[in-house]
Amino acid sequence: MALEVKPESYDHLSSLLDKLRAKRSTNPSGGEGPFADFLTRVPALHFMSLSVFPGFDYDPLFVIEANFDGPAGSFWAQLESAIGPDLRAMLRCCKCPLDNDGPLFTSIAGPDARAPIAPYLERRSLKPTVFHHGNRGMTRDRILAEHKLFEATRVELRFANADGANPYRVLRPAQIHAKLRGTLLPDFAWLDQPAPARIPLAENIGDWVRLIGFIVAAVFLLSVPGLFLNLAMPWDRYLILLAVVFVGIALRLKQIGGALPGTEVATRFSFLKFFFSQLIPLVLFVLGYLVVAVAIGTPASMLLTARNFDAAWHGMIIWLLWGLASAPVTVAIIVLWLRTLERRDASQDAPLVDPKMLREMARREDWIPQNHMGSLVSIKPGALRMILIRAGHRGLGLVLRIQARSGYLGSMRTIHFAHWAMVNNKSRLMFFSNFDQTWESYLDDFIEKAHAGLTLAWCCGVGFPPTRFLVKDGASHGRQFKEWARHSMTVSRFWYSAYKDLTAEQIERNFRIAMGLRKPALSDKDAALWINDL
Repeated sequence: MALEVKPESYDHLSSLLDKLRAKRSTNPSGGEGPFADFLTRVPALHFMSLSVFPGFDYDPLFVIEANFDGPAGSFWAQLESAIGPDLRAMLRCCKCPLDNDGPLFTSIAGPDARAPIAPYLERRSLKPTVFHHGNRGMTRDRILAEHKLFEATRVELRFANADGANPYRVLRPAQIHAKLRGTLLPDFAWLDQPAPARIPLAENIGDWVRLIGFIVAAVFLLSVPGLFLNLAMPWDRYLILLAVVFVGIALRLKQIGGALPGTEVATRFSFLKFFFSQLIPLVLFVLGYLVVAVAIGTPASMLLTARNFDAAWHGMIIWLLWGLASAPVTVAIIVLWLRTLERRDASQDAPLVDPKMLREMARREDWIPQNHMGSLVSIKPGALRMILIRAGHRGLGLVLRIQARSGYLGSMRTIHFAHWAMVNNKSRLMFFSNFDQTWESYLDDFIEKAHAGLTLAWCCGVGFPPTRFLVKDGASHGRQFKEWARHSMTVSRFWYSAYKDLTAEQIERNFRIAMGLRKPALSDKDAALWINDL
């Protein structure tokens, strides 16, 4: 949730956040002492941060960022019960919205206001444009319960026979599993219950349906120019026009497609290799697209043209094929337009970073295995950029829902939550992440292993390092990208983690151990693999 702050209230709001942190815990990492009441009063919460972003082109922005289980309404109600008076004081530092939410804001932020604030918080909540959940499908209660089980296994294996030889050392793998399960079962009765599915079947189907629907819609929109031209031109002249335009664009891209002097970063990524590696899926998708589009378009054609079924579906296939023939040309036009803009983009070689703010951010980092960052940048103007950032974020988010299901983002095993959202009428891009290890190593991980996706998600930001074709170079400029990212960050004045000592990798390790102990018996082979996590 992002709310504009009255400029004169910026310092006061910052002090309120500092007082809340000091009241909850004297440890900058949080999670100790009075922080424990969050475990009972906000039982859905994984992570939460409260930040204030100063601005030169905008008024300050107050951001509540939270990762929680269940519906938003329940979470905001729980949060109000935990720190309601503090939140109300913070909201009084914010500007009254000029839209239909104005009366609701007045009812909760007035001098003697007593109305519940949860409905307003829920109403002003933002949905991320891209979201990655590191340990997807794991509720907070399950994470805590499985970690408690893991700690119990440590105690049992270490002190099974404190006065003599450890009995587990002479057992076969299957016997170790059976003995350990039998010992722990009385204290962890849920081991006899079926494990909840991390990703239910309906959710899994929904992910695939949304991704396929997005791709079908994108291909259809790319085909639209050809669909209209084909209606007005003979097929032979139509194909000649497409060929001439495509060759002309290809020649122009050959001239301007290279990196500008000093901006290229060597990479093994190649669009040509990527295309051929995806050739078979591409062919299958084209066939699937035709099936879906014909199934949708044939009834519409019969209704609008009064043709019979055979004529309608046959005509629809021909029309869609001619439209598909124009899609590469449409893509080429977009790429040429984009590359022309990229060559003119300005980037920041040495963004200014407030030394005081940098020291304050550094002081609050690296107290526990986890860290947090928040960033806010302005979005480059223009119609093409507006379309590409929305389509790119939508597609990237849907792909992550399919690919990042095992607790990790590719080979990166340090991210708990990461998401982007657009604020200020979609003129600025906000990024938040909860991650393991240091800020430097976190960004190094991204730069080395996911620079293409990182560039795609952030290249629309003003001052971003020089980029080619949305995914090349960009974030691969490691030093320049890190300085740009630091420039866009602010101090997380209040940050809470429900399981501050757990890394994303440890959560998955606990999950695998628990899944093994849920099974009444394992073979020696399966038990030997399972023991690797012990």
